[in-house]
Amino acid sequence: MFERTTAVVQALLPVLILFFLALSGCGKSSKSEAHATAAAEIPTVAVARASMQDLSRNLVLTAEFRPFQEVEVMAKVSGYVKQIRVDVGDRVRQGDLLATLEIPEMADDLARAQASVQRSSAEVTRAQDDVRRAESAHEISHLSFQRLSDVSKQRPGLVAQQEIDDAHSKDLVTEAQIASAKASLTVAMQQVDVNKAELARVHTMNDYARVTAPFTGVITKRYANTGSMIQAGTSSQTQAMPLVQLSENSLLRLILPAPESVVPSIHVGQQVDVKVPSLNRTFPGKVARFADKVQLSTRTMDTEVDVPNPSLVLIPGMYAEVNLNLERRQGTLAIPLSAVDTTDGAANSGHVMVVSPEQRIEVRKVTLGLEGANLVEVRSGLSEGDLVVIGSRAALQAGEQVQPKVTVIAAAKE
Repeated sequence: MFERTTAVVQALLPVLILFFLALSGCGKSSKSEAHATAAAEIPTVAVARASMQDLSRNLVLTAEFRPFQEVEVMAKVSGYVKQIRVDVGDRVRQGDLLATLEIPEMADDLARAQASVQRSSAEVTRAQDDVRRAESAHEISHLSFQRLSDVSKQRPGLVAQQEIDDAHSKDLVTEAQIASAKASLTVAMQQVDVNKAELARVHTMNDYARVTAPFTGVITKRYANTGSMIQAGTSSQTQAMPLVQLSENSLLRLILPAPESVVPSIHVGQQVDVKVPSLNRTFPGKVARFADKVQLSTRTMDTEVDVPNPSLVLIPGMYAEVNLNLERRQGTLAIPLSAVDTTDGAANSGHVMVVSPEQRIEVRKVTLGLEGANLVEVRSGLSEGDLVVIGSRAALQAGEQVQPKVTVIAAAKE
């Protein structure tokens, strides 16, 4: 009987050993699964580290290039176009000859003015001779009167008083003739000045037959051709046709409608970046002037930016984007904008979720400052190195344990 029992136990022993091994394996598997389940329940959140950054607040405004100055070149005098030396696209310098007019009557006016000067000069010569003649006559008359007076004093009664009075009268008449001759000479000399001024005027008007460039620029339009009749470009001639249109394109200007809110932040001399999308290039510019008046209809102030264009690669009419730097902070504590909740409506405060060293969620109130493109300045509530949650925060609660995943967000290049 004992031998049978021993045989049964020996036969069942391997089965029992396998059974206990299976039970032990199931226990270990259950513990591993429990640990895995617990680890899966801790959420992973995207965080960014509060760090020192250089921030700036910029405003991008769009405008189109305009010539620094542009003028339609008119003729001062009427005449026919004898020669036009420029065409559209030609670059000219200040003083260069643009066109020559033919004015037939101008030659007659010039000859008449020259003849008038010659005649008045001859009148001066004649008046000078009259003065010398009058002075000679007066000298003789005065000597004659002086002699008679001396004889009458030395020998009274020798010369009749009537003769002395006649000599005295001639002396006074010749003296008056000198004054009259000198007055005539002055009038003749003044007439010479008048005629010379008229000659100079005719020369000046004749010089207007040569139309020159008032400044260095580019010919953008041509209105007249050889033989065209050009009217004098005076204010009363409303139908006068210009010769050409001249634009100064080596320096261009942009007129920007700056909003009223940023007007105090704009200063003359401020450097700006001007991006031209059609050329995919950026050019330096400078705030040169502004209107000092806000337009009531748009609540904007016209602000002009000068852009040097020495190579003439920029063309008036092109659109440009001007990046105005309104405020800049260097080395300030900043976090991503996406980390801040401003549900309370305050412009300079908000709430952030911070991951503590124990990997627990903390909700903190922060005071905000300068806001950049994707970062915002933190004035209080955080320290450098703090981890703030930048991902979805709707399902997170204060005190909840999380697994942080650091994401680096730098300030955008302005």
